[in-house]
Amino acid sequence: MRKCSSNKHIFFWRKPNLAQQNVEAFLKVHGPLSTRRYSYLDVKKMTNSFTNKIGQGGYGSVYKGKLQNGCPLAVKVLNQSKGNGEEFINEVATISRTSHVNIVALLGFCVEGSKRALIYEFMCNGSLEKFIFKENHYQKENHQLEWGTLYLISLGIARGLEYLHRGYNTRILHFDIKPHNILLDKDFSPKISDFGLAKVCTREESIISMLEARGTIGYIAPEVFCRSFGGVSYKSDVYSYGMMVLEMVGGRKNVNVGADHTSEIYFPHWIYKRLELDDELGLKGIRNLEDNAKVRKMVTTGLWCIQTDPSNRPTMSKVIEMLEGSVESLQVPPKPFLSSPSRSPTDFSTSLVHAWGHGSNVANT
Repeated sequence: MRKCSSNKHIFFWRKPNLAQQNVEAFLKVHGPLSTRRYSYLDVKKMTNSFTNKIGQGGYGSVYKGKLQNGCPLAVKVLNQSKGNGEEFINEVATISRTSHVNIVALLGFCVEGSKRALIYEFMCNGSLEKFIFKENHYQKENHQLEWGTLYLISLGIARGLEYLHRGYNTRILHFDIKPHNILLDKDFSPKISDFGLAKVCTREESIISMLEARGTIGYIAPEVFCRSFGGVSYKSDVYSYGMMVLEMVGGRKNVNVGADHTSEIYFPHWIYKRLELDDELGLKGIRNLEDNAKVRKMVTTGLWCIQTDPSNRPTMSKVIEMLEGSVESLQVPPKPFLSSPSRSPTDFSTSLVHAWGHGSNVANT
């Protein structure tokens, strides 16, 4: 950036930081991109100078905006201090490769000095987490989704992930599948968003290397943070998907550190017992046999997805087959190894905080 001293009119150049260098190098190698590039002034106009903030994430703030033709937008303005530009590169490199009804559309981007923004289609119902966690203030009676809607959402997310994983030449691994990153349109059709932690690999790469764990606590596959469980692969996304589906069923975080009894702390363990005994699931809102079948398919599929050994987890193609098939054809999976802790809720929550931090992304590199 050029600076001018008002007294002596001496001009000099400030060396771009590493993030700027990385982003500009990426754009040079991959440009011109099919996604439109906007100026920062354009972004300010779109968002009316950032007056309507609709979200906050680890990588920046999200504002509602609109194009000149009135088309609504969601504009993510990335934090200047976060990372080395990888989150921007990941978003543009991955989403610009995609075109699927269950993947959020990237309509444009802005890179101007240290300022970076990503421009998406606007999803009027926001994120899935608003509608599934009972402690959420959005979760009033009239916001609770019916089981049929939740089932279709789980199926749509599965189709989006299957699309990412089955690319002809390259495969996209998301690494941060969770309710917060699933957006819902006016018809509650889901779209996978936030590719800041994603990695692109070739189809031949069955196992990929990572220097650090990445993802969000509660959804990270065991092998991502401890290689003794196996290699990191697209099956790591399958695990995250399974944990999320079980949260959709339970209407709460899988790990409930505030539960009165240790058997209630870990929801997958609780629901597995009922499935194993072919018992009533004990969930609210199941009105008929059709609802019951859909919920049982979601539970069974979710439990298969969170198997500790990655090789025991289904592919996303198989997940779709399980969800669309008959409930009678599904086998009860082995009990997930990582189950309810034997310690008290207080001890368990304390250990979580010390080991991982408090419910946030573990890595952004």
